[in-house]
Amino acid sequence: MNTMTLKVAVLGTGKIGEALLSGMLRAGWAPEDLLVTARRPERAEELRARHGVSPVGNAEAAKSADILILTVKPQDMGALLDELAPHLPADRLVISGAAGIPTAFFEDRLAPGTPVVRVMTNTPALVDEAMSVISAGTHATEEHLAHAETIFGGVGKTLRVPESQQDAATALSGSGPAYFYFLVEAMTDAGILLGLPRDKAHELIVQAAIGAAVMLRDSGEHPVKLRENVTSPAGTTINAIRELENHGVRAALIAALEAARDRSRELAAGA
Repeated sequence: MNTMTLKVAVLGTGKIGEALLSGMLRAGWAPEDLLVTARRPERAEELRARHGVSPVGNAEAAKSADILILTVKPQDMGALLDELAPHLPADRLVISGAAGIPTAFFEDRLAPGTPVVRVMTNTPALVDEAMSVISAGTHATEEHLAHAETIFGGVGKTLRVPESQQDAATALSGSGPAYFYFLVEAMTDAGILLGLPRDKAHELIVQAAIGAAVMLRDSGEHPVKLRENVTSPAGTTINAIRELENHGVRAALIAALEAARDRSRELAAGA
């Protein structure tokens, strides 16, 4: 079945939810086939005016949509499912974008046999450069996964993984952009310390990051090889790398991602 002929409801229309709406509209969805729910009436009206989509209540979304995309905060998901469950037929696809919450959490609260797909995307969805990691629940079929890929493919790339790998993917990809922002912030401060104005230091670092990312994506080379290509004997780069290693930056990054993975597991345990 062509995904773009289906009626889709986005429940939780923050920045990611709106990015998904924009991606679906660009892909060819008719605005009248896109439903949105929002806590604040003014937000619902804003989305209607900006995108031509239809604001509805949660119960109406459950009754009317073929696919429901749930992008509310993890701590709000249980209450939302309690509201949806009495109105949601078992043949509707539920896509969860909540960090840390397993598909079993949804399957236990919805009608038996309801297909659930878990997706962890990230904020570069706002510029169509997301990585969305997709996992099937117990009752999700190949067609359901394809629907999720079509929707999230409108804002970047998609990757399927077993659900057992979702916590690791959340640590690497879901939280990943923040690590790069942190590094850019630190390197910009270093540029200021070295005598550059903030705006010039920022521009230099951002372009270096973009160039490095494109080379990683397009060259097919291992990152070690690309780093070695920049690292001349007795040069500036090797001195910088030595300091990074002496200060345990590699180990700190690994520990940070382990901590993010563990927090994702804690969210699942508390769901």
